Amino acid sequence: MSSQPLESPQLADAQALLDRLLTEHKPGFALPREFQTDPGLYQLDLERIWRRGWLFAGHSCEVKRPGDYVVFDVDTDSIIVMRGDDGVIHALHNTCRHRGTKLCAAASGHVARLVCPYHQWSYSRHGTLLTCGGMDADGDLDRRDFNLHGVHAREVGGLIFVCLADDPIPFDGAGHALGAHLTPQGLERARVAAARSYEVRANWKLVWENNRECWHCEVGHPQYVRANYDTAPIDDAALKREIAAQARATSARLEAHGLVIDHREAGMVPFPMPEQWWSINRTPLIPGWVSESMDGRPVAPLMGAYPTHDVGTLRMRTMPNFWNHSSSDHSVSTRLAPAGAQRTLVQVQWLVHEDAVEGKDYRLDALLPFWQLTSEQDWDLCEKNQAGVNSSAFTPGPYSTKREYNVIRYIEWYLRQISRVGAW
Repeated sequence: MSSQPLESPQLADAQALLDRLLTEHKPGFALPREFQTDPGLYQLDLERIWRRGWLFAGHSCEVKRPGDYVVFDVDTDSIIVMRGDDGVIHALHNTCRHRGTKLCAAASGHVARLVCPYHQWSYSRHGTLLTCGGMDADGDLDRRDFNLHGVHAREVGGLIFVCLADDPIPFDGAGHALGAHLTPQGLERARVAAARSYEVRANWKLVWENNRECWHCEVGHPQYVRANYDTAPIDDAALKREIAAQARATSARLEAHGLVIDHREAGMVPFPMPEQWWSINRTPLIPGWVSESMDGRPVAPLMGAYPTHDVGTLRMRTMPNFWNHSSSDHSVSTRLAPAGAQRTLVQVQWLVHEDAVEGKDYRLDALLPFWQLTSEQDWDLCEKNQAGVNSSAFTPGPYSTKREYNVIRYIEWYLRQISRVGAW
């Protein structure tokens, strides 16, 4: 169950627990159990991270026309993300200004205006109160005072981000960098071919720890390691030369199109230092693979402006709730949402070119398996991880600097945000 915001005494108790745990935590070690189990610390996560940072909410192609919307829930906060009549993305709290009823019950849809199902108060696509039933006759209600509460929204490279804070952290620097890398992918000219939703019985931080290392991939993701260098030993000199040479050769072929393989080493790309909440790069695939598919062959038509299938993979991650792997022919987005101290809601979406036709240009049984298997294997590992952390015998163990360097950086990022107000 989702928990309500902390009252002052509860907040003080949670802060006292956090202060003690920060003192006890050893750098380079896993977090103490309470970070993954305590309801008070979960509320601090919501207030200091989820309601402050920029959150991936959906794709531009999901809301192409004015009136198209998707709903994105963050614990008890429900957000309507809608294309307005001005063609711009607007985000609104999904709660009527009369008595709080949810306006949109469906996860997505199209509306001419927003109408409360309880007492039929209605709002424009921008959140302006239009009608309020019998209350109009009272004569003492100024509709301008009861517009829907807005949420900051940004659209870049076919992706939509929202921020629940009154005063959001800067977005432009990240937006420029993300947009430059995303332009060739053409996500704004894509369509969602399939989506899968999951309830993972694990704290959202354990889901991220799993994502930030591939030490588990050799056993956990046999299909994934056939296509990627993520598990390659970082101290293997011969392999390092092979990867660098392949990256240079691929980049040389793509240079005229403004594309470059910018990660040319074994292992996963090091995540930025704790002050940066986003990262994007292009990595090579293992020779013989031109798409993250089960056999390495294309599974859909080329997307965006790509001249060839052999462009590696575009990888993107934004803290605290999004990662994406994009091949030349399809793109796979994963969105997290916290729903309790030991519960994370996950949506995985597969995107293809907007003109691609299922059954003609692509088949779901070829498009989905690579990332559906990888995702579901991870959710199982995360739930087993949470079950073990719950044990009274759990004590934090050390991270490997060779295999879990990105987990270490992730923990540094998290502790920076949770320990100081305004750390972003």
